[in-house]
Amino acid sequence: MDAAPSVLGLADRADHSWTRHLNPDPDTDANAPNRKSRQVKSGHYVRVDPTPLRKPETVIYSPDMLKRLGIDEADVKAPNGERFARFFSGDKSAVPGMDTWATPYALSIMGQRQVSNCPFGTGNGYGDGRAVSVGEVLGPDGARWEMQLKGGGPTPFCRGADGRAVLRSSIREFLASEAMHALGVDTTRALSLVVSRGGDVARRPWYDPGADKDASAESISMDDPRLARYPDDVKRQIIRQFANQKRDPDVMIVETCAITTRVAPSFTRIGHVDLFGRRAQRAGEGTAQMDELRKMVRHAIFREFPEILEERAGDEDDGDGDVTPEQVAAFLVSSGLAIADLVCGWLRVGFCQGNFNADNCLVGGRTMDYGPFGWMDAYDPLFAKWTGSGEHFAFMNQPGAGLANFAVLAASCAPLLEGGEDEAQAIVERIQGEMESKVADVWRVKLGLRESQRAAAAKIFDYKLEPLMRESNVDYTLVFRQLAECLKLPDEVSDDDLLEPLAPAFYDSPNAFYDEDTRAKWCDFVRAWRDEVDGTESTIEAMNAVNPAYVLREWMLVEAYTAAKERDDFSVTRELFELTRTPYELGSETMQEKYYRRAPDRALKAGGTAFMS
Repeated sequence: MDAAPSVLGLADRADHSWTRHLNPDPDTDANAPNRKSRQVKSGHYVRVDPTPLRKPETVIYSPDMLKRLGIDEADVKAPNGERFARFFSGDKSAVPGMDTWATPYALSIMGQRQVSNCPFGTGNGYGDGRAVSVGEVLGPDGARWEMQLKGGGPTPFCRGADGRAVLRSSIREFLASEAMHALGVDTTRALSLVVSRGGDVARRPWYDPGADKDASAESISMDDPRLARYPDDVKRQIIRQFANQKRDPDVMIVETCAITTRVAPSFTRIGHVDLFGRRAQRAGEGTAQMDELRKMVRHAIFREFPEILEERAGDEDDGDGDVTPEQVAAFLVSSGLAIADLVCGWLRVGFCQGNFNADNCLVGGRTMDYGPFGWMDAYDPLFAKWTGSGEHFAFMNQPGAGLANFAVLAASCAPLLEGGEDEAQAIVERIQGEMESKVADVWRVKLGLRESQRAAAAKIFDYKLEPLMRESNVDYTLVFRQLAECLKLPDEVSDDDLLEPLAPAFYDSPNAFYDEDTRAKWCDFVRAWRDEVDGTESTIEAMNAVNPAYVLREWMLVEAYTAAKERDDFSVTRELFELTRTPYELGSETMQEKYYRRAPDRALKAGGTAFMS
């Protein structure tokens, strides 16, 4: 007798703490099947069945996540993978016994609470618009994992949209989630990518390649008479700004629907606490709304920082226990430190989340919602892929955005603190100091300097390297990776030889890089840095362990989803998955030739690659 497919074992290890601890929407049954936009005025979740894809096929999966969930790889591959593909494309009946739900939460942007995003103008219609949780399970090692379908169909929070994700965005989410994990930055994980072979499609706005050609026809150069009054370094900045102008999508395209299953210990967002904090603060002490806030915060602690409750996240718990002011304060500190570590991880690897609202910020401090994200090519402190990011979500401003999100969390928890708003503000100020210290440490570590050299690191980065990168059009990933090569040179080295390892990082090479003034500034920086750093082999190894050789650049992703869409060819997707599993290793000569390089010139300008909406 054949053994039952291991995916069925998920139900045996299911432990749906969200639906066990928290309150259901009381209007769920009256609005079944809950696939239309409506107001959800109370409760922490709505029971929603996902909408299955037709003729689903699993095209890529994470072996590591299969193992963590206790699923045999043989049960994912043909001919045994049908049940896996069905369940993780929205067919709930494929694994009986699993709860499925969607959740409400609030939106705050840079600390400002919003309701205009809600179609009803109340904030009661915002939440998981196309993400459906399909269960919580305890893995073979006892670790808790929640599984969520991105593109699982409409929910009460879909705001009139179709609830679907398309192949392009699903490939980006799958690859980016696993790449971020391999880089050592906390993140939601990706289990699988399932595509519809049955004709499920969606119309989406995107970019006309012809418009890129029209835009590039008008250009300016160093000898343009309009720039005559500016010095060369300013000319180069103006030219780059002109070339990198963003625009919104200009065509509608039809794309195949797909679902990426993302997995995490918890998807508890600051927006969840924000929503119930608003309601509780309006209603006051002793109300049902205050009880829902207390339950929400206690559950967040249970899922993310169970040691505060002196119990494990896998322990049986009904969620009805109280939470003390001291536990809430400890929760806030733990969350704030985790968020600080998260944004510092992004700075280290050159990542910009792009839409870092409080609803896209998990209380546990892990990356989520891979939408308008991007890894940076040419260094720009104001880099962001999304046309709507503004400067507040730009690369170097992410610590400030993270702190603004944390301030929303603290304000939401204030009614549960002994000292109320004053105590909440004091915790925010403490986290601000921790954030500043951790950000400074990012540059120290990337430069290979010791903890005792924090002051020297700040001086070198703030006054030498960062201004140089800003004015020199240099690749962020390559310049830090190649710096370690400069340590291998002898003490008595000529300027030409000193800078040669950095040449591959310069987009304007040889024009800007070999300009006499530019070269002099870079030589000054490298020599000053070499005077401070310990040039031993262990330092080189330490630098190469924090400065990746490979990040998931957008032009790579474009190649992957273009091949998948136009030729049904997922070989590029699989190659990038393998490449980014070991991002600190150079790998084969073939991989180096293909991927250890600057972005192509077109990738720095094209809509959908250099920027997106």
